[in-house]
Amino acid sequence: MTSGIDPDANARAMIAAVGSAEMGGASMLFTPEMSGLLDRKRARAEASISREDDDRVLAGMRDAAARAGIWIAIGSLAIVRDDGRWANRAFVIDSSGEIVARYDKLHMFDVDLDTGESWRESNAYVAGDRAVTVETPLGRLGLSICYDIRFPALYDALGRAQCDVIAIPAAFTVPTGRDHWHVMQRARAIEASAYVLCAAQVGAHEDGRRTFGHSLAVDPWGEILLDLEGDEPGVGFVEIDPARIAEVRAQLPSLANRRDITI
Repeated sequence: MTSGIDPDANARAMIAAVGSAEMGGASMLFTPEMSGLLDRKRARAEASISREDDDRVLAGMRDAAARAGIWIAIGSLAIVRDDGRWANRAFVIDSSGEIVARYDKLHMFDVDLDTGESWRESNAYVAGDRAVTVETPLGRLGLSICYDIRFPALYDALGRAQCDVIAIPAAFTVPTGRDHWHVMQRARAIEASAYVLCAAQVGAHEDGRRTFGHSLAVDPWGEILLDLEGDEPGVGFVEIDPARIAEVRAQLPSLANRRDITI
């Protein structure tokens, strides 16, 4: 996706993607981080961020999932919490349109890059406090969001939970994406002996940022099965093979061989 500052326009693009996924025979669709709104000007964004029950993008995707009869993993939406603060929250919606899982991003993107870009996600968003897994048509799905990928302990926990698939939706900056995106996605797949699915924001956005793109699907051996290159949004398809997960875990039983480490 190339999400912008208008949630209604973003919702229309997401609903169109649901239609494409349905036509292509998909059982589940994954979207990037901040699918419903990508706006670095927080004063402007505030008018478009609502509570979960009032979020138009979430409501539209629940309806689209039910009409298409497919599951949807929304990479994340900006949501107003009960205490009035914001959460960067992922949702899993089943084929009847029901929300079956929620995950609030654990690690806040607070960095200063050599390019001069500075990001302080914690100034606006409250970090989550737990890992989340959910049973889906693809098997057990572990949820994470973007900057989480730099913290292997989360993926160790998801691996120990025997996740078959891990979602890592993102809005990666171009400099960090160019140097780190592919290698980290492959590493997380290898460590967890699981498929990793990474729906990504791409291109030039209305708020002035650029994102790296390269939505990926990586198998449990670390092989890249799908890489959506270029700067245009679109839908890609990949098949998840449960037998491949079992095969890799039998060849390299690292999950079974792990030990607690004391320093």
